[in-house]
Amino acid sequence: MKLLVLGSGGREHALVWKLAQSRHVTQMFVAPGNAGTAAECLAANGAPVQNVAIGAEDIPALVAWAQANRPDFTVVGPDGALGAGVVDAFQAAGFKIWGPNQRAAQFEASKVFSQDFMERHGIPTAKSGTFADPVAAKRFCATLGGRCAVKADGLALGKGVLLAGNVDEAERAVDEIMVDKAFGTAGARVVVQEFLEGMEISLHALCDGKMAKLFPTSQDHKRALDGDQGLNTGGMGTYSPAPFLTDAELADVGRQILNPWLAGCAADGIDFRGLLYPGVMLTKSGPKVIEFNARFGDPETQVYLPRLENDLVELLLASAEGRLADVELEWSPSACVCVVLASGGYPGSYAKGKVIHGLDQANALPGVKVFHAGTATKDGQTVTSGGRVLGVTAWAPTLRAARDQAYAAANVICFEGIQYRRDIAAKGLR
Repeated sequence: MKLLVLGSGGREHALVWKLAQSRHVTQMFVAPGNAGTAAECLAANGAPVQNVAIGAEDIPALVAWAQANRPDFTVVGPDGALGAGVVDAFQAAGFKIWGPNQRAAQFEASKVFSQDFMERHGIPTAKSGTFADPVAAKRFCATLGGRCAVKADGLALGKGVLLAGNVDEAERAVDEIMVDKAFGTAGARVVVQEFLEGMEISLHALCDGKMAKLFPTSQDHKRALDGDQGLNTGGMGTYSPAPFLTDAELADVGRQILNPWLAGCAADGIDFRGLLYPGVMLTKSGPKVIEFNARFGDPETQVYLPRLENDLVELLLASAEGRLADVELEWSPSACVCVVLASGGYPGSYAKGKVIHGLDQANALPGVKVFHAGTATKDGQTVTSGGRVLGVTAWAPTLRAARDQAYAAANVICFEGIQYRRDIAAKGLR
């Protein structure tokens, strides 16, 4: 099977690494990929994975490449490509592709769409309002005492959410998004949600248009600094499983969220085939959805896939072809921890092109895999090219052992300006 993977981040490197283990794959291409994807080889025949210099959102060029090279199956990683309609374009050209179509991708591409869907179909979520006028948005913030999340409607690389603890902070957040346009056109409208208190977890569910199969729990760390301080980021680290739900409780949370979501999709004629990723707050009054994402989480993918024992190609084909009833998800009992190494200044401005040292030594440690996110190759050296640079991932029989090994690996990697949180998985250990 000839496989094409779209994307260039840590999620995509993890997908490529897992897909390359499949006995079905004899050729694999990644558009555009990164320094890590280019270093992977296929288990079936030892062939190297090949990067293709086409952006994941350059849909005309991707379709033209597919027409010239005839991939048997395409896997989409990033939300931007899904929101731009790459699945629809590939299907129209006669290619099999995995990921939600453009209409279904609205669950992530538009927070207004998602919030309206949840309220219409009885999915537990926060009290909220949707606004195109900053004055009206500020009035609603005041009714919440300023304790709220102000969210840009559109895609903003996971950073379009500003948290406020009082009215002044809430008004500044509205101005930053709607007036100063910190996230560009994504902030033309905002969703203002009441501040939910509780433990936040990440859920993932593989969907095939008719049913959804829930993954184990994981917990992301969105804020830039230790102790959940600093600005929101795309994710500074994660671990799985998270010990806040038993298997029975996880199944119950899934029923409360996924059952009305599936019924709502059927009622609205939405054919969602891909990965649904609801961020969920476990509140005193029950689980509530903070927001939906329409693709694998990053860095959640980096801790799920080392634990997944299925052939990922077979799972994604079953999802795309509406055959999930025929498969069962199989998971290792081991724990997995991912620590994200970021460029100095992230999630604000940062320099690129910093030489990365210690990758071979980190990857040589037992139970460790370093996934590349924002990396490139220059003059034979691996250099930084993004805000989140690497996802240092480790797995072990216990969460503490996995965490210790992930930090042991992180500590041997260095580049100018390196920053990372030192408390990934601390909540799970407490």
